[in-house]
Amino acid sequence: MLQDALFDAVERDPGKEAVVAPDGRVSYGTLAESVLRVAAGLRTLGLRRGDRAVIMASNSLAAATAVYAIASAGGVFVVMSPQTGVEKLVRIVRHCGAVVVIADEQITPMVLEEVAAAPTVRAVVTMASRGIGAAVPWCELLREEENAGPVATIPVDLAALIYTSGSTCEPRGVMMTHGSMVFAAGSISEYLGLGPSDRILDVLPFAFDYSLYQLLIGVSCGATLVLERSFAFPCRTLETVQKERVTIFPGVPTIFARLLAYSGRAGLELPTVRRVTNTAASLPPSFHEGLRRLFPNGLIFSMYGLTECKRVSYLEPALLDEKPTSVGTAIPGTEAFVLDDEGRLVRPGEIGTLHVRGPHLMAGYWNEPELTSRMLKEGRYPGDRVLCTHDLFTVDDDGFLYFVGRTDDIIKSGGSKVSPTEVENALHAIDGVVNAAVVGVPDIEHGEIIRAYVVLDEAAALTTADILRGLRERLEGYMVPHDVVVLDQLPETDRGKVAKASLVSSAADAGAGARVCGPDPACPPIQQPLRPRSRQAKGTRRRRSRIP
Repeated sequence: MLQDALFDAVERDPGKEAVVAPDGRVSYGTLAESVLRVAAGLRTLGLRRGDRAVIMASNSLAAATAVYAIASAGGVFVVMSPQTGVEKLVRIVRHCGAVVVIADEQITPMVLEEVAAAPTVRAVVTMASRGIGAAVPWCELLREEENAGPVATIPVDLAALIYTSGSTCEPRGVMMTHGSMVFAAGSISEYLGLGPSDRILDVLPFAFDYSLYQLLIGVSCGATLVLERSFAFPCRTLETVQKERVTIFPGVPTIFARLLAYSGRAGLELPTVRRVTNTAASLPPSFHEGLRRLFPNGLIFSMYGLTECKRVSYLEPALLDEKPTSVGTAIPGTEAFVLDDEGRLVRPGEIGTLHVRGPHLMAGYWNEPELTSRMLKEGRYPGDRVLCTHDLFTVDDDGFLYFVGRTDDIIKSGGSKVSPTEVENALHAIDGVVNAAVVGVPDIEHGEIIRAYVVLDEAAALTTADILRGLRERLEGYMVPHDVVVLDQLPETDRGKVAKASLVSSAADAGAGARVCGPDPACPPIQQPLRPRSRQAKGTRRRRSRIP
């Protein structure tokens, strides 16, 4: 069970520091005591084995405590971002049939009233120092007597519902059991070589499973979790890394892009970090050199995963130069393979769909049997299940995996299929490009045209010709974008991913101005330097280059 690791850590060393957060720091012994008290309080409020409890809170000691308290009480935790809109919050509370909702102190009384009105909700808990309306104050749960009676749950019981971001569809509740989450945390800890002496940074919200697993992994190996509210202020986060002597730095490409832009100017080094991990999107090879300078003692792990099984693969750091665009091979105890449309293993270089086997697969989507059957397929053995990721991959002669793109992301332009990842890697390789995203924009003649959005370094003096020249040196002609837009920053989800759906929507809203399929005498190419816009209108104004 997930909570077993917490109590095992207490037995080994109750005084060992477990969590460092903006609202305090606690030892494993103190954390376990709080977990047992809150678990008893939740059962008093009506939470029973298998009941869902929503946590809507920013990264904090209370949020970490709530995760383990719900699990210890036999419940199923559902972590949501505190930035979630009230309509979406209520929709998910109703969808999963939540019995208890634990809300951040920033949540307004109006939101609490909306949540409390859901038919299955028996109690709302607020982390505010005082109660709000009928909500139960968090401090009351902490005053509960510890309930020593164990809840009769077993590893195949659900531990969590992790709702996907829902960028292209309604959010779906991924059902993860205790056994699958314990296995995933252990497998990841194994290949990263983590131990009790590690101090793991966590700057992304717990609603993002990559962030949630930093907590689970840290507890599973008795390490210390160093929590930050967000990465909104890189300078403050870097100060935390130095002050707390962080050894493990998990990130996503958007974080690393900002980090490298800042540290490059400051000449910063973070020598305490020994592991750097990346997921959510491919790590551009052009980032490797900068990350090695920033983390001189850190090994860089390029990884791939999806919520439905947490993690699929990782690349050994020693192979980063040899296979810079690969996401490696399957994590310990699992299997990953690429099949063509006929269900046969692809040959090296061929594109197919990635499939995964292992104990870490989801149990399915909550109350979504048709979607579940689309993702979980019958395996070759009786009772065996295989996860069809619907992501496109290739393999090389050595069996290493290469991400091509998500099925929905592949751009089909003029009869050709283009991988946004390949174009983005080419853009990142151009000096002066800090970040880039490539999307397909609907077009009557071509089906879709390729549009690139770029963020430039403040010191860059790039022209349209420079960007085109750099792309044509690296890409085939049909892959070169028709349109380049310069932004101060790319829109992001609260999970640190580029919000490509927002980019596509904004392009569609632009109407005919978004359609560029050839020379336009009325709007010649821009030749003057392209520079970021004023910070007063950050991310709101843009300049589009018309490319013949």
